[in-house]
Amino acid sequence: MTIPRNRICLMFEKEAEAAAHFYAQSFPDSSVGTIQRAPGDNPSGKAGDVLTVEFTVFGIPCLGVNGGAHFKQSEAFSFQIATENQQETDTYWNAIVSNGGEESMCGWCKDKWGISWQIIPRTLTEALARGGDEAKRVFEAMMQMKKIDVDAIDAARRG
Repeated sequence: MTIPRNRICLMFEKEAEAAAHFYAQSFPDSSVGTIQRAPGDNPSGKAGDVLTVEFTVFGIPCLGVNGGAHFKQSEAFSFQIATENQQETDTYWNAIVSNGGEESMCGWCKDKWGISWQIIPRTLTEALARGGDEAKRVFEAMMQMKKIDVDAIDAARRG
């Protein structure tokens, strides 16, 4: 077993394994690794319950910990996924939202476990990085959207 030098640790109430399998099925370069079970009773569960799950999301090593209801997710942490086109944007957005998640604004959504995701087409990031009038037009267009509409962003880029 190789333990990554650095990885993201996400707390779940009791559904780390379900979340890891969902991410592995929904996103490329994602997988589920070692599942460790509690060797004894603990404040969050019983001996034999899933304690931790090693998984990868888009190549990023993660560890899911079933830590009970004490720790809640917030928008202070999110996965940001750069997409190439509307089809890819729709695929990832719909995977999250249609599986018990919820839409937010400006390319943000939240999965059913409370993890925040930013599904952001590269054209949006590129336009904002350019600055000036193009960035202003794109920013104004984005502020009206939930899921990002690539055609509308590209139209705003052109003015």
